[in-house]
Amino acid sequence: MENKKSTNELEQELEDLKTEYDKLQLKYGAKELDSIYNGGCINNPDICFVFMNPTGRNIASSKSWKGIKSPWIGTKNIWDLFFELNLMNRNIYRKIKKIKGRDWTEKFAEEVYKDVEKHKYFITNLGKCTQVDARELPDNVYKKYLYLLEKEFEIINPKVIILFGNQVSSIVLDKKISVSKVRKQLFEKEINGKTYNFYSVYYPVGNGRFNIDKSIEDIKWIMKDLSIQNREILENESKKTIV
Repeated sequence: MENKKSTNELEQELEDLKTEYDKLQLKYGAKELDSIYNGGCINNPDICFVFMNPTGRNIASSKSWKGIKSPWIGTKNIWDLFFELNLMNRNIYRKIKKIKGRDWTEKFAEEVYKDVEKHKYFITNLGKCTQVDARELPDNVYKKYLYLLEKEFEIINPKVIILFGNQVSSIVLDKKISVSKVRKQLFEKEINGKTYNFYSVYYPVGNGRFNIDKSIEDIKWIMKDLSIQNREILENESKKTIV
């Protein structure tokens, strides 16, 4: 079912969540850094990508940053994944690879996320509490964010949700998940009366960088399956119209 709300209404609903994220940042994140929220297509995206939590490498976490506070701003490696999935403009990708992280401007961050929006996907983290480094967070911290993440799903209404890594997958799906054992396996979860489709995929950056090829392989398979589903939906709607 498609979202019937206006873009302004959806933006406001996502904006309303930030107060809660900021409270949790003070409790679980680095006090000198801001929360990192989300970004991309907010109206029925094809895919919602869910990562773990941000670090201070994201320059948007600085309190002096006045632009959007979306994931992976000022970083390089994760954009390899999106480019290989044909989810990123080549010129934007080349600029990301060319410039240093600290040279990202607020305007360039907007340009990157406009391209994300154009390609119909949404990027978020389970935890929004920015840490100074890539330290592991315990499950109980991530679980504090779960109901807020589920609200994001309800607001944006994605066609499919990709969960990166064992920890994120296990918490969101509320069962022990080992990605290596569930590759290309569909999971369904009901949230407030609506069923959402999930896949668990290898974490593609940091310590999981060596698994990026497997991540790309699985996401390409998911995208192909999603395109088939979309085509079947359109065909069924067309048949109904004819009748």
